[in-house]
Amino acid sequence: MSNATSKAAAADRDAEQLRALGYTSNFERSMSLWENFALGFTYLSPVVGVYTLFGLCLAAGGPPMFWSYLLVGIGQLLVCLVFCEVVSQFPISGGVYPWARRLVGKRWAWMVGWIYSVSLCVTIAAVALGAGPYIASLLGFEPTAVTNTLIALGLTLIATLLNLSGTKLLARMAMFGFICELLGALVIGGYLLIFERHQPISVLFNTFDISIDGSYWPAFLTASLAGMFLYYGFEACGDVAEETPNPSKRIPKAMRMTIYIGGGAAMFAAIALILAVPDMAKVISGEDSDPMSTILNNAFGPLGSRLVMAVIIVSFVSCVLSLQAAASRLLYSYARDEMVMGSSILKRLSPNTHVPAAALVVCGLLPAAIVCAGFFLQNAIAAVVAFAAIGIYLSFQMIVGGALFARFRGWQPSGQFTLGNWGWIVNIAALIYGVLAIVNMSWPRTPDAPWYVNYGIVVTAAVVIAIGLIYMFALKPYDRGQAPAGDAWKLSTPKLDSDSELAR
Repeated sequence: MSNATSKAAAADRDAEQLRALGYTSNFERSMSLWENFALGFTYLSPVVGVYTLFGLCLAAGGPPMFWSYLLVGIGQLLVCLVFCEVVSQFPISGGVYPWARRLVGKRWAWMVGWIYSVSLCVTIAAVALGAGPYIASLLGFEPTAVTNTLIALGLTLIATLLNLSGTKLLARMAMFGFICELLGALVIGGYLLIFERHQPISVLFNTFDISIDGSYWPAFLTASLAGMFLYYGFEACGDVAEETPNPSKRIPKAMRMTIYIGGGAAMFAAIALILAVPDMAKVISGEDSDPMSTILNNAFGPLGSRLVMAVIIVSFVSCVLSLQAAASRLLYSYARDEMVMGSSILKRLSPNTHVPAAALVVCGLLPAAIVCAGFFLQNAIAAVVAFAAIGIYLSFQMIVGGALFARFRGWQPSGQFTLGNWGWIVNIAALIYGVLAIVNMSWPRTPDAPWYVNYGIVVTAAVVIAIGLIYMFALKPYDRGQAPAGDAWKLSTPKLDSDSELAR
């Protein structure tokens, strides 16, 4: 059989699998395994995740904060494995929304999609704003509120234009971002470990007498936010399921690769930075409030620091690009099932680039509006930005809980990736981890601060959920479409390969 014939046969199998799930698609299935993985990697973005919160979490918990990357990584791997089972059986664009629809039902799916879409739009705005100081410094501007806002708006516009160019360009940009970010993390981390190491390895176990109410553990839990704000992005691999050949096999593998490689790169970068801190006591006391700049300037000087910043900027740009791609596919999937206003426009794919153009524009305008709001309402928007991570965790646990619900109803995962007899154990452990992580992220940590500071995340989450519930029950969008729902335990998707993927 020729290569062209083989590809055509594979495309027919993918189309037939999608039809069996109740859909047809005009997406271009051109994203390879590595390109799909690169999308998840650049969304997770170890450089963005580590560099953004490094100074804050190091001051809060000291060098042992490093171990949070390992512990949170294990917890998120459990969540990832549950997702792998679901996406293998339901490789549908949009990720968490269609998964929730098949596992539980239409109302549950609507709320998952609502919470996740709001979280993604806020995250896009937050990452774009986070890039502002680095880009301003590289270009020689003072990183003021005005320049940060303008840079964030420009970055969002560039990401939208690139995403509108099609799946192939998105895949190539994701691969470019992955290569730059991974090489940057390895080269920068390797240089720091070899030439700029100021701390012994034993410092990773040194708490520097940090304590809250006489105990170190509250401080460590605060510092563990470094890992909790990092380990998501693997779900983005499933958002483009209809743009990836043989998605039932490739996407679960790409998801696990995102955790393994992304987590490994993050841990390597973190340990290199910790060991390169010249004076740890100054960081703990707050005298050195920006240890990242201190480390980079000491290690690389003005010119070298600019080169490092260039790598960081590439990471931010590719992260925004991947986030927006994921958000647009979710909105498209929402619209295809008539679950949102403007569905007739939002579900259209461009005849030239085969991407949801209207959904992409919306996923550029909403983060841009949040960026502008942040300029005028900096205190209020801080709580909204903080909600982004907890909103994503809430969405994740609604899928994990939905999978457990489906198992109780008799669901037996039948994709090419299954956990077999480990399914129940992993699913329950993932749910326990996720609930504890949400409690930790929302726990009030400044008793002397005003209530809206301590409980800002909880209040914001409650408002977002309340608005979603009002919209859902008032307009009943879940009753409009005819797509299948709540049928996971009724379906049995034939496996193309009888071997379990868990051992690979």
